[in-house]
Amino acid sequence: MQSSKAYIMLVCATLFWAGNFTIAKFAYLENIPPYSLAFLRWCLVWIILFPFTYKEIFKLKKIIKKNFSLFLILGSTSVCIFTSFTYNALNYTQVINASLFNTAIPVTIILVCFILKIEKTNIFQISGLLISVLGILAIITRLDLHILLSLNFNRGDLFMIGAIIAWGIYSAYLKKRDFEVPLLTLIHIICTFGLIFLLPLFISDLIQGKIVQITNNLFYILIYIAIFPSIGSYYCWAGAVSIIGANRAGIFLSLIPLFSTLMAIFFYNEQFQFFHLIGAILIILGLFLSNKEIKNA
Repeated sequence: MQSSKAYIMLVCATLFWAGNFTIAKFAYLENIPPYSLAFLRWCLVWIILFPFTYKEIFKLKKIIKKNFSLFLILGSTSVCIFTSFTYNALNYTQVINASLFNTAIPVTIILVCFILKIEKTNIFQISGLLISVLGILAIITRLDLHILLSLNFNRGDLFMIGAIIAWGIYSAYLKKRDFEVPLLTLIHIICTFGLIFLLPLFISDLIQGKIVQITNNLFYILIYIAIFPSIGSYYCWAGAVSIIGANRAGIFLSLIPLFSTLMAIFFYNEQFQFFHLIGAILIILGLFLSNKEIKNA
């Protein structure tokens, strides 16, 4: 029952994050600076959560103080680095590049967990991961090897590499915590620490004359990214990781490019083609395989 709850939460988290990639590209077209977008996003999240969590946060002062360095890592890697690097990447690179690097996140989580001795890996996780990555590659390359081989690394690609490494570290350390905190409160605490790192970047945008224009589109963008990929996804992701672990949860991130493809079909009238079907089958097969447990002989 708990595992089923975790899987539902992971599907919701990845669905919301897929929308975040789509909205971030739209924000770029609206000339919204990436660091400013990240800062305003998490400021709005902080404001929304405050009435619901401030009493609990005051009660947790000792835990926060004791785990200050851990919260610094969680806030800097997820709220600051992952968010701002992803938004920056979509300013420089194509969606196909960003999606390709996004498939490396589960590998990063497994690798970080192994290095930090947080979780053990098994043959099913490795096999499922490889099959899911093949599924993602089938979608983003349209089963055309030339598309994969012709990708050129640019500034956006480097930002995505930094983003996925940051998320791998965040997921691993999230599992490492040895204290219980309500999920919304945890998100608010992580958000607070992340804003500490985002503030200098936002000020840097202002100094360079990158001023955010107040428009209706800005309002819609902020509402979506504050509620769904921020509060919704982080709540679901943290809850699922606490139930089934970072390694098993990480493989579900392969659903993000799949959902992004479906959104493109719905919003931009793109056709569902054969490579979409092959990719979807491989991803689903990988998800099932990676969550298969090895029984003791």
